[in-house]
Amino acid sequence: MADDQTTFQQVKDCVAEFEAARRWRPFHSPKNLAMGIAIETGELLEHFQWLTTDESNQVRHDPEQMARIRHEMADVLCYLVNLALVLEVDLSEAFFQKMRLNDQKYPADQYRGRYKL
Repeated sequence: MADDQTTFQQVKDCVAEFEAARRWRPFHSPKNLAMGIAIETGELLEHFQWLTTDESNQVRHDPEQMARIRHEMADVLCYLVNLALVLEVDLSEAFFQKMRLNDQKYPADQYRGRYKL
């Protein structure tokens, strides 16, 4: 299912059903899930370690490498969604609230084309 055909609720439901079928909730404490996010993020970073910026931009042209990267990205998302389920966080609401704060913190007219003033 592509992004433009999937709701975030469908993603959350898929993760919840996967977890429930395995009865993993007792192991999914916020601490363990946050650690899982960090671990999976580290595994994602391994694919870019030692690459130059230009080389990292070229990985999208390597189907095998991209398959591995997509799997790691999905693992990060799965852990994040699980954490949201356990903590009862509405990720869409949290995301848009944070983007509004970022918009205030980094006004486009002041930060366009640069990351600091």
